[in-house]
Amino acid sequence: MIRDIVTYGNHVLRMKGKRIDRIDEEIRTLAADMLETMYEANGVGLAAQQVGRALQLTVIDVSEAESRPSRMWLGGEEVDPKEHMPLILINPELQFSEEMELGTEGCLSFPEITAEIPRPAKVRVTAQDLQGNRIEFEAAGLLGRAVQHETDHLNGILFIDRMSSATKASLAGRLKRLAAESKQ
Repeated sequence: MIRDIVTYGNHVLRMKGKRIDRIDEEIRTLAADMLETMYEANGVGLAAQQVGRALQLTVIDVSEAESRPSRMWLGGEEVDPKEHMPLILINPELQFSEEMELGTEGCLSFPEITAEIPRPAKVRVTAQDLQGNRIEFEAAGLLGRAVQHETDHLNGILFIDRMSSATKASLAGRLKRLAAESKQ
């Protein structure tokens, strides 16, 4: 079922997601709905907060993003990320490389707004899958960026919080209008 994506100004986007201790049918249904919603919106990631639920759950699929390569490692071996999509991450925890890089980001909760965002170039992810199994991988490129962006959402952090002050100032009018529209 396709769910409504909440936009900037909705308080749930600023809420830290509750840890998921039991993966039941409700969580599985929510994850399936989130995937369907993300695909319908042509996104590469979606956090539970973006469909109005403050939980530690995100879905990611970068397999169609041909112009922005992704890299993935399992157990130290590089693998084809497409073979592991979609990713459903429950209670993710991240460790970051020290190397930083700038990259363009957008967000389904900020329609038609993009910006250059600095992020660590590589990230190590530990999470659970829908079966409750522990999963660990490393990611770089678009996948690494998407994991960081979505995990920020799970902690109430938005990509505008990571923009330069000049970029944020240049978007102030659009952000104000978006926030006002979401409160109607």
